[in-house]
Amino acid sequence: MSSASLAVAQHAHPDTTRIVAISAAIALNLAVIVIASRPITSAWHFTVERPSPVQWLCLIEPPAVSPPPPIVLKPLPRPPNLPRIRLRPAPPAAPPAVPITTGRIAMPTHSTPTLVPAEAMPHAAAPSAPVEASLAYRSAPLRFPSEALRQRMHGTVLLRVLVDAGGKPIEAVVERSSGYPLLDHSAREQVLTSWRFQPAQVHGQPVRAWARVPIGFDLRAQ
Repeated sequence: MSSASLAVAQHAHPDTTRIVAISAAIALNLAVIVIASRPITSAWHFTVERPSPVQWLCLIEPPAVSPPPPIVLKPLPRPPNLPRIRLRPAPPAAPPAVPITTGRIAMPTHSTPTLVPAEAMPHAAAPSAPVEASLAYRSAPLRFPSEALRQRMHGTVLLRVLVDAGGKPIEAVVERSSGYPLLDHSAREQVLTSWRFQPAQVHGQPVRAWARVPIGFDLRAQ
């Protein structure tokens, strides 16, 4: 038999095992392709959320409140009775002295005021310290200093004079100056040497007293 006849014979009878193997491989590939082409679903699509359990509320009754105790008002204690102090009215002050046209001080026309009525305290003694009073003048001569006239000095000096129980000035202090030391010194010296006053009285007795005495030096009166 020739080689040609052998080749024909082989093609006429295919290998069955080989065909089965190829078919199985094709089927397996197709199965893999089909599985790979299917959509992948998420796991959460299949989970169902369960509702949380309902919490029951319990109402608590408030505790009973007892009413407050009644308020008892106590009366305030009365203040102690204080002794009453009676003030005696002050005596009327004498009008201030007014300078007259001659340069002297005019004497007040009223009498010397009594500081404390004698009827109010009949057994009281006269005070030893000088009192404050407005005194009337018994004698009040005033001379204008010649040097002050030449220099045309003028003004009013206010003196604070201490008068004894006899009406004589024993001390004089310049309380408000006239602006000129010459006039201040002259007024003080003249009051201490030649002026006399009506003394102050306490319970009907003459006493020492301080008095304010204005002394005016006026050029128009010269």
